[in-house]
Amino acid sequence: MITALAGGVGAARFLTGLIQFVEQEDLTVVVNTGDDVELFGLHVSPDVDIVTYTLAGIVNDVVGWGVRGDSFGCLGMLKRFGEVDWFNLGDRDFAASILRTKLLRAGFSLSQVSAKISSDLGLKVKILPMTDGKFSTYVRTSEGVVHFEEYLVKRAAQDEVLGVNFVGMDMVRPAVGVVESILSSERVILCPSNPIVSIGAILSVPGIRESLRETAARKVAISPIIAGAPVKGPAAKLLHGLGVEVSAFGVAKLYADFLDVFVIDSLDVAEKGRIEQLGLQVVVADTLMKDLPTKAALAKVVLDA
Repeated sequence: MITALAGGVGAARFLTGLIQFVEQEDLTVVVNTGDDVELFGLHVSPDVDIVTYTLAGIVNDVVGWGVRGDSFGCLGMLKRFGEVDWFNLGDRDFAASILRTKLLRAGFSLSQVSAKISSDLGLKVKILPMTDGKFSTYVRTSEGVVHFEEYLVKRAAQDEVLGVNFVGMDMVRPAVGVVESILSSERVILCPSNPIVSIGAILSVPGIRESLRETAARKVAISPIIAGAPVKGPAAKLLHGLGVEVSAFGVAKLYADFLDVFVIDSLDVAEKGRIEQLGLQVVVADTLMKDLPTKAALAKVVLDA
């Protein structure tokens, strides 16, 4: 039994390598929902959808999100009606969000909805939102406080980051099955996701970090930082804005209170000694995932660790 904590594109790519070695029924993925946002009256779950679409084999591989070959007729018409045009949802993406919103309004939990969508797409992996409660990630910038998706997409992550607010953090609980999965797993893997707004958001849900300290599982994380820069996304600005060193060491320090093993890229071998001083075992490997063989190779390294 393996539990993985996951954010968006980087995590999804790693998980496609992991399921080459692990039966889907033996894998639970706890996904960040701090990015969830209401758009066009619909509940959109970007990270849950990225992970689901990727594992189902239908993701747009070019950008890492959305559905491959999707059309944008609905969005185009909404733009003609003067609706917001900064967030791209394809027509099949709209279908998932329409269903999600319909079921949530009917009283189903986000966990139940996520389970239905993933099952309908042929997955046997258990995909769990980190919480069924209302949790939103906001970024404090020099231009004001904005929802993370607005910061990332509309503002193209250009603003200086002054801080991050997890709104609702004190009011939510882990979704049913999250803590239980962590406590009963043989391994827990922190995917190479943004350590502040993806993994950090998951860890901020009361009870999750505590369960990681308590579990007997072997806990392994993959650094999303290579040679002082993220492979994708605004992690560098977020880390810098929170006063965290933008390096593999900086990320390892965020997880050091519960982690056993930290996997770093071969370009960061000079960081190995510093990270070991945090009390962690360090594994050096090629962590850049360019295709399925490199994703699978990284997954094998993590499993062997």
